[in-house]
Amino acid sequence: MREVTAAKSYKQLIVWQKSIELVDEIYKITKGLPADEKFGLISQMRRSAISIPSNIAEGYKRRKRGEYLQFLGMADASAAELETQIIICKHNYSEVYCKHAEALLPEVQKMLFVLIQKLSN
Repeated sequence: MREVTAAKSYKQLIVWQKSIELVDEIYKITKGLPADEKFGLISQMRRSAISIPSNIAEGYKRRKRGEYLQFLGMADASAAELETQIIICKHNYSEVYCKHAEALLPEVQKMLFVLIQKLSN
């Protein structure tokens, strides 16, 4: 399995690094949302974003290809969840700047797709 990723640590994976950058962006976005969203959109967006690099890391450390793929699938599902939440955020709070997160998210999703494909073969 390690030969497929060629990384000695999940922290060396570009997809993990980009997803950490995405988390940072989501925190910036959610700081601009109204306080009444604290237990709604803010919490949901942060949890979804955090779940992406967390699942990449946990899956990497599982040491079995099947488990790694399962966790990468969860990271990908969290990315789709976050994509939906960004859309909801934009529809309800048009003044919130989401462009950087909107650019990073598909990048992360494509990298996850490629990594899943490589590990599946």
